[in-house]
Amino acid sequence: MASDRLAFIIGASRGIGSAAALRLARDGFNIAASCRGDTSRLDGLRSQLEAMGRTFLPVSLDVTDREASIRTVTELFGERPPFAVVYNAGISKDDLFAWMSSREWDDVVRTGLDGFYNCVQPLIQPMMSQRCGRIIAISSASGQVGRPGQVNYSAAKAGLIGAVKALAGELGKRGILVNAVAPGVIDTEMTRDLDMTKILPLIPLGRKGTPEEVAAVISFLAGPYSDYVTGQVIGVNGGLVC
Repeated sequence: MASDRLAFIIGASRGIGSAAALRLARDGFNIAASCRGDTSRLDGLRSQLEAMGRTFLPVSLDVTDREASIRTVTELFGERPPFAVVYNAGISKDDLFAWMSSREWDDVVRTGLDGFYNCVQPLIQPMMSQRCGRIIAISSASGQVGRPGQVNYSAAKAGLIGAVKALAGELGKRGILVNAVAPGVIDTEMTRDLDMTKILPLIPLGRKGTPEEVAAVISFLAGPYSDYVTGQVIGVNGGLVC
C-alpha cells in the first residue's frame, strides 16, 4: 500500500476509533483523527502512531455542529481528500421511549446520524474527482435488529446502514466503496457497566468482542482485498445477530 495514503478516523480518542487508527497505521496509512474538544485526548494515540513512523493530524471536531464540521473538513482536506474515511462518532443515552426526552433523542441522532452528513458529505465531490476511496461507517447490531431501551441509538445506527447502502449505489461507478461495520457487545467504555450475566448467554461465542477485532474488519474494508465489496454490512458480534 502506498505510504502516502491518508485515513481519516472520525471519533478516535478511545475504543474502536483508536484501535482502527492503530491498525490502519500498521497497514501503511498516515492518520488524521478527530475528537470532540481538546485534541490532547489524542496525545497517547499520536505517540503510538509517530513511533510507527506515521504522520498524524489531530482534529477537533464537534460532529453535531454542521457549519463548523463542514468548514473544518473542507479547510483540512480541500481537493485532496483522505483515501479512507471511518465514521465512528456515536453516543448512547438509553431510556424507554415512553420516557425518552427530546434531548436524549436529539443528542444521539445528531451525533450518530447527522454527523455522518456533516463530516462525510463535504468529502464526496473531492473523492469523486479522485475516482477512488473507501467510506466505512460504524453502525451497530442495535441498528440491525433494534434494542428495547435504545430506540434513539437503534434509529441512528439503522439510519447509517440505509445511508451506506444508498451511497454505495451512487459512488460505485466512481471507484468509491461504501460499507458499514456493525459491532455487537465490544469491550469499550460504552459497555463497561452492562450486566453481562444477562447478555453473555445471548452471545454464541460467550464473550465480549475487542476493539481490535472490529479494527481488523475496518482494515479489510480499507485495504486491497475488499475491491469487490460495497454496500455491505459486516457484523462483528460473536453470533449475537445472524
